Amino acid sequence: MKDDSLPSGLRPETLAVRVAIERSQYGEHSEALYLTSGFVQPDAATSAERFASGEGYTYARTSNPTVTSFEKRLAALEGTEAAIGAASGMGAILMMIMGLLKSGDHVILSRSMFGSTLNLFGKEFGKFGVETTFVSQTDVDEWRAAVRPNTRLLFAETPTNPLTEVCDIAALAEIAHAAGALLAVDNAFATPLLQRPVELGADIVMHSGTKYLDGQGRVMAGALCASQQLVTEKFAPIVRTAGMVLSPFNAWVVLKGMETLGVRVKAQCDNALTVARWLEAQPQVARVFYPGLPSHPQHELAMRQQNGLGGGVLSFELRGDSPEAARAKAFHVIDSCRVLSIATNLGDTKTIISHPATTSHGRLTEAQRQGAGISQGTIRVAVGLEHPEDVQDDLLRGLGSLTQ
Repeated sequence: MKDDSLPSGLRPETLAVRVAIERSQYGEHSEALYLTSGFVQPDAATSAERFASGEGYTYARTSNPTVTSFEKRLAALEGTEAAIGAASGMGAILMMIMGLLKSGDHVILSRSMFGSTLNLFGKEFGKFGVETTFVSQTDVDEWRAAVRPNTRLLFAETPTNPLTEVCDIAALAEIAHAAGALLAVDNAFATPLLQRPVELGADIVMHSGTKYLDGQGRVMAGALCASQQLVTEKFAPIVRTAGMVLSPFNAWVVLKGMETLGVRVKAQCDNALTVARWLEAQPQVARVFYPGLPSHPQHELAMRQQNGLGGGVLSFELRGDSPEAARAKAFHVIDSCRVLSIATNLGDTKTIISHPATTSHGRLTEAQRQGAGISQGTIRVAVGLEHPEDVQDDLLRGLGSLTQ
């Protein structure tokens, strides 16, 4: 279906179902899956022109019709001019770094971000002369004070993994633009159903399509959403050269997953809020981290910024006298579950439980984990579509048998 055949002003739920490239001559209703590495050209002159201009389809490392449909749909949902797919969320971040930064450039990053993101900036690209300053997710003044003359990028994840800290996107955009820098936002947790960062001033939106966009834990995928200029001039050349390309099959799976994004995310938000409220009442739980709760430090900001919804992910901290005791209790709760899956993904229809200190943030130093507020007693739950009372009952198997 051509973009210009759709009326303007369609809502996100409709865009997630309808936006795609034009149907083929066969008129397929479900978007076609083009499993091919190359494309036959009509003649040598056309081939030369397409390879020179980048227009049209030539080789799957450059573009593919199924991937294009995914990119168009995600850009429409995020409200950006364009999007570009990648093999994974981390691949999308790598594309962004390689497209925007060089030795001597400076980045400001929330210290509460995903562990692999922290290591990619602070460790791997530090070897190539990219400087990174890690700041508080929620302290706008700390972001402002970290700006240098060579600052080129501010990058935040909101809400964060796993403690669901929320940053003020509009405030960070103002800081970035005053410094002549760009603001990128990891929107994988919230999805465009809850927040559209570009409407708050962000320049780039990063997605791990592996999470809510797919929604059933089937494939790896990533993307950057941005202006047409950034995608064409900065990111597309990196994909062509470095090859972090999104496969057509994975693009098709995520494209189909996005059709149910609206109903899934809203149901998961409702379920997560129910479970979070229940956890707050459990005597074994010291604290619950969930933006939908009034007890969350950024609750009011989250409700304004996230369309009044708290998301599908929550974390909670167990009471424990020492890190060793807290970890033992966390392992007991996790191992007692018979319904929840012990895994590290999120956004799945199946509820997932994990221990961040030994999984998603396990390769950080203890000081880095403490700086991010992650303790050995922290448990993350990515709530799925099961009945919330069944999730609660499963958690109670472990919580109810903890010794005080």
